[in-house]
Amino acid sequence: MKKIMFLMVSVLVLASCKSKSVTETKLDRSSQVDIKGNWTITSVTYPGSDYISVTSFDLADSKCFVGSTWKFVSNNNSGIMALTKSGCTAYESNITWFINREGQFVLKYLNVTKAKKMVDGYILTVRNQTETSFELVDKVNVGGKLVDVVYQFNKV
Repeated sequence: MKKIMFLMVSVLVLASCKSKSVTETKLDRSSQVDIKGNWTITSVTYPGSDYISVTSFDLADSKCFVGSTWKFVSNNNSGIMALTKSGCTAYESNITWFINREGQFVLKYLNVTKAKKMVDGYILTVRNQTETSFELVDKVNVGGKLVDVVYQFNKV
């Protein structure tokens, strides 16, 4: 009987400690509405950026994202992004995105597959959000240390 009771308590404790994934949390609608519209990335910064190259979003060198255009539609969490910088490979994709109440920006590229079938995505932190600008911060392993890669967005 003690073993059964211990097992039941253990299951309850483990179930209550289970953390929610970012996709199971509630949305921050006001932050999403503030991001609605057309944006461009004006800078990408991180420690050692003059010496170290970082591939952003598994697509291209982070410097190729400067000047990229982003359209965010808040009522259905869709949008489009395009890399257009000279000297970089051009790329355009539909995206799906949302901001949860923990300030996490969840992004998925949608080339052909529907959003719910896409398993790969990116989780960044929203920071310094105003009507005309905001930052997305990604944690990237550079030389064995996690550093902040900061994408500065300005409204077009």
